[in-house]
Amino acid sequence: MLSMIELHLPHLPGAEPFSLELTTRLSEMLRQRAGTVVARTAHVDAEGNPRFTNRLALETSPYLLQHAHNPVNWFAWGDEAFAEATRLARPVFLSVGYSTCHWCHVMEHESFEDVEIATYLNQNYVCIKVDREERPDLDAVYMSAVQQLTGSGGWPMSVWLTPNREPFFGGTYFPPRDGVRGSRHGFLTLLAELSQTFAREPERVTRAAQSLVEAVRRDMSGGDREDDDTAAVPGRQAVDRAVEYFKRAFDSVHGGVRRAPKFPSNVPIRLLLRHFSRTHDVDALNVALVTLEKMAGGGMYDQIGGGFHRYSTDAEWLVPHFEKMLYDNALLVIAYSEAHQVTGQPFLARVARETCDYVLREMTSPAGGFYSATDADSEGDEGKFFVWDESEIRQCVSPDDLALFLEHYDVRPEGNWEGRTILRVPTPDEDNWRRLAEARSKVYTRRATRVPPLRDEKILTAWNGLMISALAVAGRVLDEPRFRDAAAKAANFLLTNLKTPSGTLLRGFKDVPARQLGFLDDYALLTAGLIDLYQATFDDRWLREAARLAEETERQFADAEGGWYMTGIAHEVLIARERPTHDGAEPSGSSVALMNALRLATYTDDGKWRVIAERGFRAFAETLSERPALMTEGLLALDYYWDAPREIALVWPEGGSRADVEPFLAAMRQTYLRSWVIAAGSASSLTALGDLVPFVRERVLRAGAVTAYVCRQGACELPTVDPQEFQAQLAGITE
Repeated sequence: MLSMIELHLPHLPGAEPFSLELTTRLSEMLRQRAGTVVARTAHVDAEGNPRFTNRLALETSPYLLQHAHNPVNWFAWGDEAFAEATRLARPVFLSVGYSTCHWCHVMEHESFEDVEIATYLNQNYVCIKVDREERPDLDAVYMSAVQQLTGSGGWPMSVWLTPNREPFFGGTYFPPRDGVRGSRHGFLTLLAELSQTFAREPERVTRAAQSLVEAVRRDMSGGDREDDDTAAVPGRQAVDRAVEYFKRAFDSVHGGVRRAPKFPSNVPIRLLLRHFSRTHDVDALNVALVTLEKMAGGGMYDQIGGGFHRYSTDAEWLVPHFEKMLYDNALLVIAYSEAHQVTGQPFLARVARETCDYVLREMTSPAGGFYSATDADSEGDEGKFFVWDESEIRQCVSPDDLALFLEHYDVRPEGNWEGRTILRVPTPDEDNWRRLAEARSKVYTRRATRVPPLRDEKILTAWNGLMISALAVAGRVLDEPRFRDAAAKAANFLLTNLKTPSGTLLRGFKDVPARQLGFLDDYALLTAGLIDLYQATFDDRWLREAARLAEETERQFADAEGGWYMTGIAHEVLIARERPTHDGAEPSGSSVALMNALRLATYTDDGKWRVIAERGFRAFAETLSERPALMTEGLLALDYYWDAPREIALVWPEGGSRADVEPFLAAMRQTYLRSWVIAAGSASSLTALGDLVPFVRERVLRAGAVTAYVCRQGACELPTVDPQEFQAQLAGITE
């Protein structure tokens, strides 16, 4: 920990001394954090204080703070850094990563903590660090450049720029020196070669930068688009083609796709469930269910604490990359909840519930927001927190449970990974799982005594939107009020702390609200979360806030030719402006905005939302029609578009409550619906909601009892006060 002694700031090797003003600001910030922040550096004095401090100490991002005591003269992204590069006539070295990135930590240890390399950087470059989770716009632009140059990308991302912010060379992780990890040219050699090229061949650098910038602009424009407003929206066959692709790529033994590493996002579970519901294609359902079972039975799932690790490094889901990301867990909660709704399998509900419990227990701030991630490493060793020796298990599990625990979780003396054991369940058995509850509790308690992985306590608006959706869906499907309550608390936190009085969203929160304006995914994913939250709670506030955010999304991010940009009208102008057209580990803001527009069209009966969606579909027609597997979240919206969405209204007596309508909600929990919206409340509250949701106007009670209305585009079933008849009407919808 930083001590409360007088703090000195020895100047960084090879760099100009800091100004008095900057030194004072840094010293004051270090004093404020004294005793609370661990200096992540090998360069400390005899009293444990860091020998070096750079400008990143003034930031709030956990990732940037990890690098605040490197000997590198890091700048945060901004005009100051590029003005310095212009003044010194130097290239810029841009390093992009995130706090739980294993190879980012490796490159930091090998290169950015190395005094010789730091000295060279400080003498020949202006160095900038970026947290990709805070600045997805920068990450997308310069990742495109790296992919244009190398054919692939990843983190840490290393990019060389001109003082005009134009990239001229890039890559990902580089070993520190020639020969390390078998490399022919190490990072230090590359730094020297590129610095010399920049100084001696400026015209060559300029040509390379201009060519690369043009390639990035073409890439980020999203390809060809249909400008004709009368052009056809892609047909539903795009969904069918995507499903056929995933059926062909399916690993029938281990689930997922036939390759390694395996990511949860490689198989679009929700799309497969929708397709099965519409077509009764049991092969599509099998792809989804086998994948869900194998993922949750493998080491990628935390068998003791719940929640999923980032991805599996092997084809069997055994050996994970041990970081945990909020967005992965949010998306998987929805997938498991909906799969349970389709099949009724208790195992699927249990995994969804355990994952929510993990998030509420370990990833939730006291104020209600959700933290971003936990690291793969503990004490510098990847996975150390999560793996076991058989002897440790024997010490904490009772003799009565030991044999079953060892068999159920595949614990062997020789281990199953590098001499140790990653707990997994080769043969799922829910009865055995229940019998081992006490044993798991003891193992969890034992694990809690270990040094835990770093937790990134940054609260990102977009990822919180995803988790609000997850908890709302799980709360509704699994009938868990505490999940609904947690989602509402998080939504209130975001709308209180990360929405300005003018209605603008901010990107995130770490101790204080971020200065960074929100991006398309912040608006779109929070809007979706609020719609899901309304459908779980029937609190009008959430639906009204969702409608307002969707309006603001159009104002700030809409492309006049259809679709949306990642950055809004008030954002920094970069060398290119991305129009997201692909879904990755996270759904793109474009795909989610499409679905938001369609759901709001159903709720509001305002044709403008359907027009917005249709223009978006035409803008993304090339991807949806020719490469649909790249935009599977967008296909969810396309499938909704070609459905006839149902409008469900539940009316309860004045002075009544949610409990009165419980038999009807139970019927909904037992029925998987593809395309639907719901509004519920007393007759007077629905009348008040009628200004936003016309289909609830004049919905009255029958015989003074709770009454259900099921309609499609204005054509309604007979109102019913019988939950069984209501369920029959819902079952008819699914045919």
